[in-house]
Amino acid sequence: MAFSKRYPKHVEGSSYPKWVEVALSDAEEREVEAKARTENIRIFKECVIDAKQIVEESKLAEKDIVNIARELFDKRASHVVYLKESKTKEKFDST
Repeated sequence: MAFSKRYPKHVEGSSYPKWVEVALSDAEEREVEAKARTENIRIFKECVIDAKQIVEESKLAEKDIVNIARELFDKRASHVVYLKESKTKEKFDST
């Protein structure tokens, strides 16, 4: 199913906007997902390095590395939906 988002478009002479739905094509959606996947892998690797540093500095157990990395990743990597929304916003703004 294609990703879509609705944006308000100002209508001259009306105080109410017209809502315009913008959808990504399958190719655009795959492109955004591939970009997000690459970025998520890079971010997770950074999170593992940061988690190792936190474990060493805080003298925590080595088994905590994965949990810490996962929590860091959750905070940093909510990019897929954001990137899809950004792409639909680009399409909306270009019309």
